[in-house]
Amino acid sequence: MKPQIYHVDAFTGEPFRGNSAGVVLHADTLSDAQMQLIARELRHSETAFLLKSEESDVRIRYFTPTVEVPICGHATVAAHYVRATVLGLGLGNTTVWQTSLAGRHRVEIHAEHNDYRITLEQGQPCFEPPLVGEIRAAIITALNLTEDDIVPGAPIQVASTGHAKVMILLKPDVDIDALSPNLAALTAISQQIGCNGFFPFQIRPGKNETDG
Repeated sequence: MKPQIYHVDAFTGEPFRGNSAGVVLHADTLSDAQMQLIARELRHSETAFLLKSEESDVRIRYFTPTVEVPICGHATVAAHYVRATVLGLGLGNTTVWQTSLAGRHRVEIHAEHNDYRITLEQGQPCFEPPLVGEIRAAIITALNLTEDDIVPGAPIQVASTGHAKVMILLKPDVDIDALSPNLAALTAISQQIGCNGFFPFQIRPGKNETDG
């Protein structure tokens, strides 16, 4: 079958909210170069390409606009939502297995109100030593933040369940949607520390989705 391309807003029930991802069904005939070009054309942070697998129900490869990455959470949710709705897995609850560069993981597909809720198994979390001194200061500056925006005592460190990110815990009153990072500076820091993603986040009351 020919590849089919979808745009999915994960973590939300409303159009144009949540976290968007590209999903490409029937990607088996695509070359690595074609996958990279499609991901670049779609311009999502990640695009998931679904392929046949001998050991699992599906194999998924993930591409940013510039490089292949091991796994991506919201693109995984988007991929299995498309797989459920387009390929039709029925209305009952279903467990499927996927293989990616991050390993083999279980995905639960729950039928709710004529729709689907997707939950996925994460890899074993691992944490690198906190980033301190000049590197910590450089990250904060590159994000156009100050030390006062960071939760007191919270480390800035690389964490991974399959695809490493630099975790930065912000105070609840920081306007995270207004962040204007210096991307060139972050790229340089990424090369220095060997981690290609930065994840500012907050812990605050709210709905269990990214609808505001």
